[in-house]
Amino acid sequence: MAVDIGSLSEATSGALGSLLSTTILYPLDTCKTKYQVEVQDHGQRKYRNLSDVLWEAISNHQVLSLYQGLGTKNLQSFIAQFVYFYGYSFFKRLYLEKSGFKSIGTKANLILAAAAGACTAIVTQPLDTASSRMQTSAYGKSKGLWKTLTEGTLSDAFDGLGISLLLTSNPAIQFTVFDQLKQRLLKQKLKEADHDSSPVVLSAFTAFLVGAISKSVATILTYPAIRCKVMIQASDPDEDDDKTKRAQRKPRKTVSSVFCNIWRKEGIPGFFKGIEAQITKTVLSSALLLMIKEKISATTWVLILAIQRYLLLTRGKLKKA
Repeated sequence: MAVDIGSLSEATSGALGSLLSTTILYPLDTCKTKYQVEVQDHGQRKYRNLSDVLWEAISNHQVLSLYQGLGTKNLQSFIAQFVYFYGYSFFKRLYLEKSGFKSIGTKANLILAAAAGACTAIVTQPLDTASSRMQTSAYGKSKGLWKTLTEGTLSDAFDGLGISLLLTSNPAIQFTVFDQLKQRLLKQKLKEADHDSSPVVLSAFTAFLVGAISKSVATILTYPAIRCKVMIQASDPDEDDDKTKRAQRKPRKTVSSVFCNIWRKEGIPGFFKGIEAQITKTVLSSALLLMIKEKISATTWVLILAIQRYLLLTRGKLKKA
């Protein structure tokens, strides 16, 4: 079976963009995750806002602990974006070939993006769970990837898979909005450009804005589920400090138990606690990802073609020999 160069190029550029954006924004991501996990009555809250998490790390001389779990997060992010972009691009090409249509409508785009998201969630769920547990561990007490994954059962590694599958609607909405806005902008630029000019692409600033708008829409619509997922996957703070409590297995967190806990202690506003931090982090991350992807996709395409040509030439020489 021939390799789909277009899908491979999309996947590689998307994964590299994700790797860079994740590394740049990781301390903000750690602060955001710790802030989201806390569920307390108003008078007992440890963190009043996102900046309290940062000041806690600074006052305890644990600034570097804001990077705990970075390697796992980068691995998860790279694999997730590679699988997602490859699947999304492959499904789009397959749909156009089978349907005979020249373009993809909004409904079809949502279904294809959701299918790619579901594949991504299943493949990367253990890494996603591990990175969340490492981020929410006490400062300086985060375990390594292997120890985090093996301290529970196999099913524990897939905590939150159901809600992760539900949240495939998030990137589905995001990339559908991005693609639709991008196509409209490119059509407008194509009308203004000369036919003999270089290929029309979005500028870095335009790609950043379009990415920010698309992710904002997706985040607002799915935020209650996002917070529930983070809480299901989070490390129990008691287990970081007490080995006897760690040995006593606690009831498994479920969507319904987390939902009821938020409702009982924080009410309706609790389902949107930390949404500003989530939007800030995810919008910047996704906008950076898509901006970097747009800028390196052409280079990635050329490199993959060059590698393919080199391998073909090498194979031809070996056959002659």
